[in-house]
Amino acid sequence: MSQLLPAAPAYDYVLVGGGAAGLSLAYHLAQEPRLAARRVLLIEPEAKDQNDRTWSFWADEPTLFDALAVGEWSKIAFRSPGFEHVFDLGDYRYRTIRGLDFYQFVHQALAARPAQFTVVRGRVAALENTPAGVRVRTEAGEEFTARYAFDSRPPAIEPRPAKHRYQLQHFVGWEIETDHDVFDPAVVEFMDFRGPQYHEARFMYVLPFGPRRALVEYTLFSGQPLAKAEYEAHILDYLQDNLKLTAAQYRVTAEEVGAIPMTDHPLPTRAGAHIVNLGTRAGRAKPSTGYAFRRIQAQSARLVAALAATGQPPANATGDRWQFRLFDTLLLDIMQRRGETTRDIFAQLFERNPVGRIFRFLDEKTSWADNLRVMNSVAPGPFMRSIGQVLRGRPGRRA
Repeated sequence: MSQLLPAAPAYDYVLVGGGAAGLSLAYHLAQEPRLAARRVLLIEPEAKDQNDRTWSFWADEPTLFDALAVGEWSKIAFRSPGFEHVFDLGDYRYRTIRGLDFYQFVHQALAARPAQFTVVRGRVAALENTPAGVRVRTEAGEEFTARYAFDSRPPAIEPRPAKHRYQLQHFVGWEIETDHDVFDPAVVEFMDFRGPQYHEARFMYVLPFGPRRALVEYTLFSGQPLAKAEYEAHILDYLQDNLKLTAAQYRVTAEEVGAIPMTDHPLPTRAGAHIVNLGTRAGRAKPSTGYAFRRIQAQSARLVAALAATGQPPANATGDRWQFRLFDTLLLDIMQRRGETTRDIFAQLFERNPVGRIFRFLDEKTSWADNLRVMNSVAPGPFMRSIGQVLRGRPGRRA
């Protein structure tokens, strides 16, 4: 009697989740001619038909989504009580993309390739490895099979505060229009730390879209979010005290609210032989800054290059380097122990380093020599105490 062989998977790849990470990988796949015959299933829980977020990033080379940018800047400002400077970015540009523009752009690209991409609305209830690949079941009971799955659902973290550090980058922002010229359209207020810190890292962030329109955002690095009214009170203070605006001189046209996890909790890049994690599930939000968009693009490019060359994902799905994970852990520990000292650390970084070196360091592209220059540019005390906490195997706590 002949033995029945398992059926071949219906798809080559299944993408679980249609946010920044899932759609970025889908678009990278669509741009790779060597993968044009691959069958791709995208499962997303709902239609992305609203502008639910924006992403900002810096780059010194063209990216796939530059045409979507609603703003591009060649200068950033850093401000603290002891140091202020407007930096020319040189070869770098700082850009912002609206979520809705990104969703629509990628879906249009996928719709132009109906033989390659299938989009299904649904929430994934189960995702498991099989000998031939993966099996996916939605909450509606639909089942699909594929050779590989790429999972961008938010991670389910069971916190272990005795071993790891857990912070948030949380914010409320108002997009405002003024009745007279207020903003310098060429300069992003990248970090304005001149306000009270309240034992945490707190700063204003301003993206100017023109002399009379900007996103004005109050941002914190800390363990817990605030009541919404508290963010808004600080925005009002900034508009009145720094921009000299009265309530009659501006109107709020849109609002942005968010909280991005920042943690050194292990976030694995694989979940078995045939499941690769993406986005925040794979630690793509940088633990010490919260920036994720460019890290998502780098992972997508790395995955697609390996799939095209070898037919399978790379063993190391992200290419992360251990020393930068250590740097992130140390800064998270400082934020957790003495959050207000974060302001001084960033002030020292910006005062004592070229902005290009800072961006390369945050992009994890610096050499060992530049890493030493960066670390030698900041006061060693807070870092030495956090190194001690790391060696003891327990996070620091505020005394």
